[in-house]
Amino acid sequence: MDVRHLELLRELALRGSVTDVARASHRTPSAVSQQLKAAQREFGMVLVEPSGRGLRLTEAGRVLAEGGAEVAAATARVQARWDSFRGEPSGTVRVAVLPSAGTFLLPAVMRELEGSAIEVRCSDFDLAEVEFAALAADDDIVVAHSFTGVRPAGTAGLVAVPLATEPLDVAMAADHPLAARKAVRAADLVECEWIGVPKGYPFDHVLGSIERATGVPLRVSQRIRDNRLVESLVAASRRVAVLPRFTTPTGAGLVLREVADVPTRRHITAIMRSDRAERLAVARVLEAFRRAGAAAEERHRRPGGA
Repeated sequence: MDVRHLELLRELALRGSVTDVARASHRTPSAVSQQLKAAQREFGMVLVEPSGRGLRLTEAGRVLAEGGAEVAAATARVQARWDSFRGEPSGTVRVAVLPSAGTFLLPAVMRELEGSAIEVRCSDFDLAEVEFAALAADDDIVVAHSFTGVRPAGTAGLVAVPLATEPLDVAMAADHPLAARKAVRAADLVECEWIGVPKGYPFDHVLGSIERATGVPLRVSQRIRDNRLVESLVAASRRVAVLPRFTTPTGAGLVLREVADVPTRRHITAIMRSDRAERLAVARVLEAFRRAGAAAEERHRRPGGA
């Protein structure tokens, strides 16, 4: 059994298309197709079938792709034991991070790993919840978020490790009529004009919860991804928005108010391929993320916490 064929089928399962497999492996689509044909000859069964303009794995192909994932995880475990035998974990760990989570997690992670033999290379992505899983094909750790649970939508089959739970508050100008209250209720917010995020982003689920609680559709005049821009627009107007508690600066014209009667917490989670999770260096970075998340939660439990 040629393990390279198992790896190829696993990559097709992860990436979804011959073109994406070719791009990731620096091959031509024609070369990948030829290798798929060779795999089918070796195993004596049809492993892929037409799907639209591309290919998808058959049931037999999925069985072998799962085997490829198991082989990769076993190899990674051996590598982890070897790294442990040699001493300190080392190497490059690629991290894809949601900016609003990275803002309070990454500085602590970088400080903890400073002077180690691990190099963390970061990239930031602000995506709809279901799009984060695709990043795990290339990155060792993906820091994503979800409003509905610890495991973000679309991440079945990936390792999911909770890092932090963060309240999402309603931001408003300091002179907004609702700012005089310590907390607000869903009914207080139905007359407000909102700055939202694109559909499918976890912050938008808070607005949906308010609408379901009140039975009144909210008036969303703008949909913007960047939290800093949202902060500026809210502070200078009568509009309100959902913003994360840990990293939104208050004062200077902006306040945050908890919604007392609607769940408004997001789960921040690290997602990984199972073989990548076995790497000793990845495990070391993951532990640093977990400690950073726990420290952020603790800071915001204390009276007067940032």
